[in-house]
Amino acid sequence: MTQTEFLNIVMPFKDKVFRLAKRLLVSREEAEDATQEIILKLWKNQEKISDYKNIEAFSMTMTKNFCLDKLKSKQAQNLKIVHSNYEDHNVSLQKEVEVNDSLEWVGRIMEDLPEQQKMVVQLRDIEQYDYDEIAKMLDMNQTAVRVALSRARKTIREKLTNTHNYGIK
Repeated sequence: MTQTEFLNIVMPFKDKVFRLAKRLLVSREEAEDATQEIILKLWKNQEKISDYKNIEAFSMTMTKNFCLDKLKSKQAQNLKIVHSNYEDHNVSLQKEVEVNDSLEWVGRIMEDLPEQQKMVVQLRDIEQYDYDEIAKMLDMNQTAVRVALSRARKTIREKLTNTHNYGIK
């Protein structure tokens, strides 16, 4: 496989790898390093990856495992979830402040979710993977993925509603 062929395969999902790494590691620098490591591993094992039907799903699984290993090794106490993918330039300042506040609260709420629920929400709601792909990436069955996602969404919804209605954290 030539370098150009490799880049044509890997580059379309490089940003997804970065976003998952950033979701898990929070630090932009750590996420960039993780993304670089994953791409380097893919490059070194390019003969093996051509056997995979879905290289993107394989790469996301590698990213998840790499980031979790990194978290286990040294930095778990310094990390948090931040979500800032939402932009709408046609809203009033008040609405923009409310949206940013809500996104900040969702990020805070997600910090308290179990690790599995965090990853399921990230992969389904942000990265838009289907349930089958998530199940393969996280080594779960589809029903477990759906249950984890449902519980995570319910927790986020309840805590966000309490925060907006009552100012309760």
